[in-house]
Amino acid sequence: MALRQQQRIQVAGQRQLALGRSRQRLMVGVLLFVAILAVVALRLFDLSLLQGSKRAGERDLFAALVPPRADIVDRHGAELARTFDAYSIAIRPQDIVGDKRELAERIAAALPGMTYEKALKTLNHPGKYRYLQRRVLPTDAKRVNAIGEPGILLEREPERLYPNLGLGAHVIGYTNIDGQGAAGVERAFDERLTRPDVRGKPLVLSIDGRIQQALEHELFLAMQKFSAIGASGIVMDAKTGEVLAMTSLPELNPNDAGRGSMEARFNRATLGVYELGSTFKPFTVAMGMDAGTVRSMGQMYDCPKGLKVGRFTIRDTHPFNRRCSVAEIMQESSNIGTAQIARELGAARQKEFLQKMGFLEPVSIELKERGRTLSPGNNWGEIATMTVGYGHGIAVTPLHLASGYAALFNGGIWRPATILKVGKDQPLAPGRRVFTEDTSYKMRALLRVVVTEGTGRKADAPGYRVGGKTGTAEKAMNGRYVRNAVITTFAGVFPMDDPRYVVVAMLDEPKPTKETYGFRTAGWNVAPVVSKVVGRIGPVLGVVPDEKREPNMSEVLPYIEPKAKP
Repeated sequence: MALRQQQRIQVAGQRQLALGRSRQRLMVGVLLFVAILAVVALRLFDLSLLQGSKRAGERDLFAALVPPRADIVDRHGAELARTFDAYSIAIRPQDIVGDKRELAERIAAALPGMTYEKALKTLNHPGKYRYLQRRVLPTDAKRVNAIGEPGILLEREPERLYPNLGLGAHVIGYTNIDGQGAAGVERAFDERLTRPDVRGKPLVLSIDGRIQQALEHELFLAMQKFSAIGASGIVMDAKTGEVLAMTSLPELNPNDAGRGSMEARFNRATLGVYELGSTFKPFTVAMGMDAGTVRSMGQMYDCPKGLKVGRFTIRDTHPFNRRCSVAEIMQESSNIGTAQIARELGAARQKEFLQKMGFLEPVSIELKERGRTLSPGNNWGEIATMTVGYGHGIAVTPLHLASGYAALFNGGIWRPATILKVGKDQPLAPGRRVFTEDTSYKMRALLRVVVTEGTGRKADAPGYRVGGKTGTAEKAMNGRYVRNAVITTFAGVFPMDDPRYVVVAMLDEPKPTKETYGFRTAGWNVAPVVSKVVGRIGPVLGVVPDEKREPNMSEVLPYIEPKAKP
């Protein structure tokens, strides 16, 4: 009995011992499981936060090195340029596993514009990394990716897009293959567009997309109609200097600027310098009025068939062969009359006025593409003074001309042109007085009569009171004038009773047509462009047509001899 009881006690002790060992093992297992969970949790924390922060830091560093560009918008917020992620195809030549010749054939078949020779050359490059093609469309990138070659890499990189294609191309400009500004606003404001602190804030231009489209369209039609080799145009706010539209033709697609010709990439409005002919004559008259040599619109000058100056003879397209008034000189665009006004003014005062208007310096605007003025320089004698007076012997850009007309009709204040919208972020630039308010006022009627009675009739737009001046000048090439190659220009302002907007249009080497009766002068080919542009943009600008309103024509009309009826 005692033995059995002792055996039962021993068995109970063994069970207790086994149970204790089981509990210990369970506890160790639980601790190991918790430890494993802790390790996994720490690793997840490291991957999600620490490594993620490291990668974010790397991304931030990359973004700092190659920051995305800010958008460019017009004055109403319409998008002109933006950045998006595009595809690039790169090759790691050492990682290619397939046959390179066969692979080159497949790549050439998949990528538009890619040749077998170029693909094979890239695949055989001795380096570790080589771009095959950049700025690739998603559909093309997908075809290359489907080849399945591990040595081909598809990457994303910032790409600049111009959604309106060629609209305002020479103003907006374009970027190079590395995303840096190469022309236009993209080049001039490259630092502003890539600054990290303003990358989310678009750059607002003074351009109005609606006005830009109207100007480009009408100039393009005229260029085609008269078989011109180029054209240029500007619409400017005369009071602020804001460029509302500016174009240069032939047209350019900034999305593929590299394929555009040098002629297409050239900005005729700010970089091209031309003798703009009779569009200079209003400046000469205004200079004489301010200087006191021209005392009234009725002041008379001898206007023979030819005016001999030294060994040169100055002639008129529409000769008076009689005495004529200042008003008539402007109406019929007399070289002879204007030359005499310039001679009375003198070289010193002429140069002083031109200097104040910025005509003797590269044109004032933010763009880098700015042409250098050509002038008589040290040979500015009497003959040069007289020819410069009617727009020959001095070459400026169309934008120079637009800024000059703005100063002449806005009350006499010259301001630099700007491509940025004037407002809170872009204050109005300080100006300088060039002409008196009285001279500016009197010139309104003088240029209005050019359109109502003179050489600029075809520039008129009913109700919009357009004033302006035609200009036709033989084109200078290699130091010589080419008789059958001309630059035709019309510089206009409207509404002339309260001048606000300047419109300049230019055609390069327009050809005569049956419709122009064989003439190639500005009054026939480029003046109608201004009429059509004003008719389209007037309502956009809030100018109400009113055929009853006019500037004070009594300043001019009494001094114009009525023409004999045929």
